[in-house]
Amino acid sequence: MDHSTKSPHTFHIPVMGTGFSIDTPLKVAKYGISSVVSLVDDVLIEQMRRFHCERLGMPYVEIPDSDEDPRANRITAYLELLSEVVRGQVRALQSSPFESGSEITRYFEMLPEAPLKRSYLEMLTISDPIQKTKLQDTLRSQAVPGSIDVNIMTKLDRNIYHGGKKLPPEFADAMAALRGYARSGLRSSIIFSAGINRRLFSYLAKFDDFLPDDRGILRKKIVLKVSDFRSAMIQGRYLAKRGLWVSEFRIESGLNCGGHAFPSEGYLMGPILDEFRRHKTELIDDHHEIYNRALAAMERLQVQSPHEVRITVQGGIGTADENRFLLQHFRVEGTGWGTPFLLVPEVTNVDDGHLEKLSAAGDSDVYLSDRSPLGVPFWILRNCGSEELHRRRIDTGKPGSPCPKGYLAANTEFTEVSICQASRLYQNRKLRQLSESDHPTDQLSALRERVLAKSCICHGVGGGATLKLGIDPKANPAICSGPNIANFSKVASLEEMVSHIYGRLSLLSSSDRPHMFISELSIYVDYFRQEVQEASEGLVDRTAKYFREFKHNLITGIDYYRNLAEQFSVEQKERFLSELDTLFSEIEDALPGTSAVISIESAT
Repeated sequence: MDHSTKSPHTFHIPVMGTGFSIDTPLKVAKYGISSVVSLVDDVLIEQMRRFHCERLGMPYVEIPDSDEDPRANRITAYLELLSEVVRGQVRALQSSPFESGSEITRYFEMLPEAPLKRSYLEMLTISDPIQKTKLQDTLRSQAVPGSIDVNIMTKLDRNIYHGGKKLPPEFADAMAALRGYARSGLRSSIIFSAGINRRLFSYLAKFDDFLPDDRGILRKKIVLKVSDFRSAMIQGRYLAKRGLWVSEFRIESGLNCGGHAFPSEGYLMGPILDEFRRHKTELIDDHHEIYNRALAAMERLQVQSPHEVRITVQGGIGTADENRFLLQHFRVEGTGWGTPFLLVPEVTNVDDGHLEKLSAAGDSDVYLSDRSPLGVPFWILRNCGSEELHRRRIDTGKPGSPCPKGYLAANTEFTEVSICQASRLYQNRKLRQLSESDHPTDQLSALRERVLAKSCICHGVGGGATLKLGIDPKANPAICSGPNIANFSKVASLEEMVSHIYGRLSLLSSSDRPHMFISELSIYVDYFRQEVQEASEGLVDRTAKYFREFKHNLITGIDYYRNLAEQFSVEQKERFLSELDTLFSEIEDALPGTSAVISIESAT
């Protein structure tokens, strides 16, 4: 399916877990909205293909584990299904009448205020039937679908064993997922998150769809999710040296997001966006020169003018004003809205029980946990099904998960083949090891808690889909919304959420919500304070230099925001500056000076 035509919307729906947005394209692509499907869980993907084939009366042939390339083939088959269904939806939409409630009317009513929307509104005022029909036909041809994009988390690249023997690298999880997407007929984007995976990025160049054709056109585009400008420059160069162009840098807040969080050393979104704004041309020119040298070495057509590069941003956006400010002041080409869409049941997969919990969630109900076996912070709803199951297992003396899928298996401390730190096997062995150690009692208790904190999330984050759709009625979903969910309490329709994004109505549960930049800074201050505390207790290995740089970056960010506040209204500016002053004081309290640094150096 050709999704290369630019979406008429200025926002996209990012990947959410493995199950929340697994079939979101079937619900929003026909309305011109782009969304992202996770390629982590091929078992879930196969379950979803069967579910939708049966629902739509389409033929389904299982791809079993015994298949010669099961993971890649399952992904290809599912993406082809999505493409075929969306293609049919778009044909039906384009042929529907321009009348109240019709699909094509929904399409145009949801659009932002832009030339295409104005053409639609003009059509409504035309009384001459011939002229009206002519303009309607033009509008029908302009009703293009959103993109069916996919996401690979580069860290999840488990090697695969068969009959006790390790299979070649191309059968590893991320490699096979990439192959599954590359073989599909989609013309869309693949989003890579969590940094460089050298073998994965090198593997990209083996597929022609990621390289320019004889007209200089890319059939499939590469998007990198990055935390700062330096990361974008490094990863972009790495790919350019292999004849691969990054078509979009998707900036995500290090902490004010959903699911896995990858905190920076205190670098804040505002200054990061400003650096991209000031140096975007430099970034493009640098990569274009390297890219063309690589294409020449590959004896491929060089691209005289750089391909398009989009800068987009996501993480904690909550109001139309914030959305507009990001687009206009920082000149980003698009924004990502994730967590609020968990309250839109026609878009994402959340069962009724968890919809109620999300609707009622306050600031303390979503927390930054140690649940992820990857060892990075993970946002999770405190009273979701997986959390309750996790606590029951510990209370009954049976900690750990049976590890039914193993996508996060990365530990070889006790075994030759990687196992997951959330698995029962690992936790039992680690707890036994700790019980035989000579750690002080207080430290031993904290270390035990860190072992028990790890939870089965690769199975849990798919539970939203399997429970809602009846695929697994006993599923215990891990609801990994970001903290922004506390600002929304209403289960909404797609039209309502889109109208909220564009400022046509407000779905905020309170008008007292802090600005997204303040929210991110506040989360970073809490994280910084916790890091200082754990370092002083010897629970984490952090140097004094690390804390000095972290503190310096936070304060530099605050200085930037004080200047940025001049762009705000008088009322907004006063509150913004007041909150900055409060957070500045909290940073000083967390690490006031030399004495705190000395104590940390002593502990480490």
